[in-house]
Amino acid sequence: MTATKPPTPHPAATPVPSLFGALEPLLARVSKPIQYVGGEVNSVTKEWDACAVRWCLMYPDAYEVGQPNQGVAILYEVLNEQDGVLAERSYAVWPDLAALMREHGVPQFTLDSHRPVRAFDVLGVSFATELGYTNLLEAIDLAGIALHAADRDDDEPLVIAGGHAAFNPEPIADFIDAAVIGDGEQASLRVSELIRAWKDEGRPGGRDGLLERLASDGVAYVPRFYDVTYLPDGRIQRVVPNRAGVPFSIAKHTLMDLDAWPYPKAPVVPIAETVHERYSVEIFRGCTRGCRFCQAGMITRPVRERTIETIGQMVAGGLDATGLEEVGLLSLSSADHSEIGDVTKELADRYEGTNVSLSLPSTRVDAFNIDLANELSRNGRRSGLTFAPEGGSERMRKVINKMVTEGDLIDTVAAAFGNGWRQVKLYFMCGLPTETDEDVLAIADMAARVIETGRRAAGSRDIRCTVSIGGFVPKPHTPFQWAAQASAETIDHRLLALRDKIRADKRYGRAIGMRYHDGRPGVIEGLLSRGDRRVGAVIEACWRAGGRFDGWSEHFDYDRWVDACATGLAATGVDLDWYTTREREYAEVLPWDHIDSGLDRDWLWEDWQDALDSQPVEDCRWTPCYDCGVCPQLDTAIQIGPTGKHLLPITPR
Repeated sequence: MTATKPPTPHPAATPVPSLFGALEPLLARVSKPIQYVGGEVNSVTKEWDACAVRWCLMYPDAYEVGQPNQGVAILYEVLNEQDGVLAERSYAVWPDLAALMREHGVPQFTLDSHRPVRAFDVLGVSFATELGYTNLLEAIDLAGIALHAADRDDDEPLVIAGGHAAFNPEPIADFIDAAVIGDGEQASLRVSELIRAWKDEGRPGGRDGLLERLASDGVAYVPRFYDVTYLPDGRIQRVVPNRAGVPFSIAKHTLMDLDAWPYPKAPVVPIAETVHERYSVEIFRGCTRGCRFCQAGMITRPVRERTIETIGQMVAGGLDATGLEEVGLLSLSSADHSEIGDVTKELADRYEGTNVSLSLPSTRVDAFNIDLANELSRNGRRSGLTFAPEGGSERMRKVINKMVTEGDLIDTVAAAFGNGWRQVKLYFMCGLPTETDEDVLAIADMAARVIETGRRAAGSRDIRCTVSIGGFVPKPHTPFQWAAQASAETIDHRLLALRDKIRADKRYGRAIGMRYHDGRPGVIEGLLSRGDRRVGAVIEACWRAGGRFDGWSEHFDYDRWVDACATGLAATGVDLDWYTTREREYAEVLPWDHIDSGLDRDWLWEDWQDALDSQPVEDCRWTPCYDCGVCPQLDTAIQIGPTGKHLLPITPR
């Protein structure tokens, strides 16, 4: 990593006192108060007046979901390592505490020092899902920041969005000042440099002057500097800059040398229960499998692997710094790392006889083998296996380019059950383009064959298969960005038919579990995923009507969103169905066309046509380039091994 220059002297800042004295009396009256206390191992507090640039990093969900977020953990360390830069964390507060905070005048606070969020220079919000948008509005309002970016003054923080959802920032354009597209490590340091320079020069041009620097530099997209016009039928006519020096398209940031950025080194250890309690190492970034539904795989290209040496160093350092006993080897498809066999074997060798366990949270059927599974379970922790065929029928898997055959799955589970495993979980999607009822019902046949194969291989009837199904949501920057989304009624009809077929199977039905949600949350996610700036009024109307924590089934209210659409879109001539169940044509200007993910738009369209013809595309890691556009356009390249290197030392710890 390139070191930043020493901080320029700056005027002394007024110290910002902690809000904990006002917050503490409220905690006895709320659920899970421990999540608001802070003081975790490896958390960082820095002197306020010793820093020129101050970030509040927020994950817009509850602490138990947001605390393990890898993106926030990385930026927290990257920023706090810099002289003169401070970063603290904030999470969405539950409605019980939010009501008390409003009643007692306690604003949104950071967890590390309980400072008011409004006092920071930047509120950086990382979105993994669009269903966190109402939580963003709640946090902005609780912080005492003007809800609309256009109404903010020079003393209020810049609200900057990041994460995968920022690849279409238009639905929240009214509420954010900027969006960072792509990898955030280098971008966050560049934003810090620009803020520091602007302050040192006396804040020329005020807030707009700073935003102009961010926009002209290319480090961030600033929505207010772009005008959107519409055609009479509601489609977008064009999106163009409204001032000189602002680029027509905004390119994503791509970190090419992961070994030079071995973060997180010492992540914060939670003191309250969270969804993941493990030390996570991202073993590679990007995916070129080409699954047509997968936004993450498309927008994170090209593949960039960490070497086995760096992985080993990160694991050793992370375990020492945290005391955690599980290591998650993360990526979009971890078993695709070119040295995954050596990585898992040598890590298992190193930690054999200890309490340290290894896991691959994301594994493809066709990249999995029993040797790999045995290394992962060498310390005696053998849980169920999880795979994601995604489509129930062979035809459907060709449409989505998930080139996993039923034979691949059966061979894998037969080997697993023959080697002592007793349960497997399978993930599928419902509502995919061209899908029929028969495609979904084929899931029951596949699950039954898994049970039959398992019983034969294990010589036992104690075999379980859990089928987990989610509704498909078309995403920007994928070949399916033009597709019509299936209605909630269609999703529900097919899932109920599948449930009935599984229950009617007298031989295998009792050994098959089925987990699914109704189709309505997916419809709203689809609205927010492919929406334009007009959807901002819908988000605001939903939030004002009480919308919070929409990613939680107990808080999600479909009727509230429908009412918000009727209110927010009343004067636009478009509605909820127009954004969701309508198929787009090639010539239509999409709300995110000015956001450059590196993917060639014509290639995406051709892949969409191939999907309709059930034509597969190979993984370009192992085949010649198929011209998706990323590498030449972004001046990047696929980085894979094997390197021929090994972990040192290999002797057990």
